[in-house]
Amino acid sequence: MVVGELAEPVDLLVVGGGPGGYAAALRAAQLGREVTLVERGGPEALGGSCLHVGCIPSKALIELASGVERTRALGAAGLVCPEVSVDLGRFQEWKRGIVAGLAGGVEQLLSRRGVRVVHGSLRFNQPGRAALTTPDGDVRFLEFRQAIVATGSRPVELAALPFDGERVLDSTGALALDAVPASVAVVGAGYIGLELGTALAKLGASVTIVEALDRILPTVDAALAAPVERRLRGLGIELCLGALARELGDRELVLETPDGERRVPAERVVVAVGRRPNTDDLGLPEAGVQVGPDGLIPVGPDRRATERVAAIGDVVAGPALAHKAMREGIVAAEALSGEPAEFDPAAIPAVVFSDPEIATAGLTEAEARAEGLDVQVSTFPWAASGRARTLGERDGFVRLVADRASDRIVGVHAVGPHASELVAEGTLAIEMVASPDDVAGTIHAHPTLSEALGEAAEVLAGRPLHVVT
Repeated sequence: MVVGELAEPVDLLVVGGGPGGYAAALRAAQLGREVTLVERGGPEALGGSCLHVGCIPSKALIELASGVERTRALGAAGLVCPEVSVDLGRFQEWKRGIVAGLAGGVEQLLSRRGVRVVHGSLRFNQPGRAALTTPDGDVRFLEFRQAIVATGSRPVELAALPFDGERVLDSTGALALDAVPASVAVVGAGYIGLELGTALAKLGASVTIVEALDRILPTVDAALAAPVERRLRGLGIELCLGALARELGDRELVLETPDGERRVPAERVVVAVGRRPNTDDLGLPEAGVQVGPDGLIPVGPDRRATERVAAIGDVVAGPALAHKAMREGIVAAEALSGEPAEFDPAAIPAVVFSDPEIATAGLTEAEARAEGLDVQVSTFPWAASGRARTLGERDGFVRLVADRASDRIVGVHAVGPHASELVAEGTLAIEMVASPDDVAGTIHAHPTLSEALGEAAEVLAGRPLHVVT
């Protein structure tokens, strides 16, 4: 029922409690704002999809699967373990504990900063007003001075394979499995599909990955994707490229391929073909906020969509990454609070937690040439890294892209063990306008994987030690 039209005054309204939203709320509170954060998923949803059903749960599953695979692989190194088995029920309990602890930390941070958290679904109905429907069905009205939209995104559903939570799963459903299926068809060879498919294969499922295009990871440089494809095939994963998922059969998925109809085993089907911004039920036009046909909100460098409303994260252009959303949240909070702030990163790191991992920041060689730079490229292979060899890793490399004219590193790319951790140094080098000599002259501890960055920089500087050019 509607309890009345009398509106509560709100200084800064943040819509969405995911990484971008809670970061914006915390920064605004630091700046002295009175912040109200609305989260539609209830108290258990603080931290957003990334924490509850995305980044953290998927990495937990990947860690379990990699532990199983690594234990088996270390037999050659002398590890004797006659049987390795997995209990996904116990994994789910472990995962829930991790998520609950992190979510509790977010709740405590917001509370200690004085952020008021309210739960319910919000819809704008005027440029400065919104209606909040609480979990018990009551409606409250909020009169806000300024607002930040941080409502995230949701998985895209295929008409031929609607999610049913049993046979056809989105990434959330795949991460909630309490038993390893005998066979899984993963539709989509982007980063989400590859991460889930690889983990399930390592846990014992027979996995087929279906991709409409002719290669895996279509948005990633082909040289970086090549070691991952080799590893997928080595794990026994079948790749059906240039194929379309047409319909479900009895414990199988029917595909349309260039060679005709094909059926692949599919006790479960995981659809991972992208995500769509959560902007279609917010009443944004009533707030004077434009929304494009793709569901994205156009914003300026300060993340403002209008003078009083900003938008961040998956609802604006750019990669749908938690760390991008968090930085945008800080910028939006500062800009709306009168601070000089713009979102203008030199590089946004991106990671695929595949096997091996892929990490990239800045320009690829092709992008640098397209911008007219005087390009230098160096590559250091993991086969020349002592630390990589002790991990049993030989495939992959670290690659640096530099502009000779300005003597600066403009791109850092890696495929190999723990590439996700190495990319931070590369991103810093780009942001700090570091030269190849700057990185080469930095002492890297031995034996570590990070030495590969220094070695690649030595190649650019013309004095390689451990590779012959």
